[in-house]
Amino acid sequence: MALYHNLCAYGIILHMKFALSTNWNNTRLDDGAQIADEAQALGFDSLELGYGTTPEQLVGFKSRLDQMPVTSVHAYCPVPIGAPSGHPEIYQLADPHEDLRALARLYLKKTFACAAEMGAKTIVFHAGYVNSQSYWSHFLHGTQRIHEPEPVDRKRRSKRGRKMMDTLKREFEQLYPFLEKDGLVLALENLPRFEGFPSTEEAEKLMADLKGAPIALWFDTGHARVRECRQWDVTANEAAKRLAPWVRGMHLNDVNDVHDDHVAPGKGQVDFAALKPLAAQPGVLHVVEPHPEVLAEDLRTGLQQLHALWD
Repeated sequence: MALYHNLCAYGIILHMKFALSTNWNNTRLDDGAQIADEAQALGFDSLELGYGTTPEQLVGFKSRLDQMPVTSVHAYCPVPIGAPSGHPEIYQLADPHEDLRALARLYLKKTFACAAEMGAKTIVFHAGYVNSQSYWSHFLHGTQRIHEPEPVDRKRRSKRGRKMMDTLKREFEQLYPFLEKDGLVLALENLPRFEGFPSTEEAEKLMADLKGAPIALWFDTGHARVRECRQWDVTANEAAKRLAPWVRGMHLNDVNDVHDDHVAPGKGQVDFAALKPLAAQPGVLHVVEPHPEVLAEDLRTGLQQLHALWD
């Protein structure tokens, strides 16, 4: 902090660095080098390799590491063999079925290897979803509840969340050696649905239980806002404050209240100014993660607004 004040006294402006998630343009551009060049032209300093990254694109990303380093990798990366497309929950580490948990471990290890090869130290990870449905609601509504999860049963969600936490702890233990070998950290992202694990309260307990382990948290601004607006969790600002000690990085995307639409910063209702204390923490990564349909000019403007708020 003393260094910060000394720099300010001499008129030196601290430039906060921002990465762009390659999920924005990796379905439009096949060449990783072109993806990196486009991000650099928009004013970004680095990249997060998204879960849509193909093995072929890795070659191009590697050729640009001196100009556009990779600061984080979003599991699963590259896209698992045989999968029609990338998806962060194609396998879940807390799945009730052991064979599917084994596949999650397998492709996480491949993600770890990709991160190490690219020089990234952080893996962004979706832990998955707690099944909060009763048998009858599942029978009557089927998959509709996935998109329309109300009414919610908080008691059932809490009980099953504790069970999921126990499963994840056992799975993490098997992954620690692979993380520690390359000095990597697995960062669990907050998810935008009621069933998303972990909630703020679950994240606090999990981090306390795993103290010293290579596990951290990842804060998605849009997801936190959706959970706040639907009253599934505490406010986004309170969540940011409570989880700050364990946050490794942030996904910066805006949303229109209850819609997880990943618009450019400044195009929704996320209060980015209020999130500055979290963003300013030493070592926290800043990754803009827009929907592929977001316009380049809106993305450029959003990045400029973040600099104006946070630099």
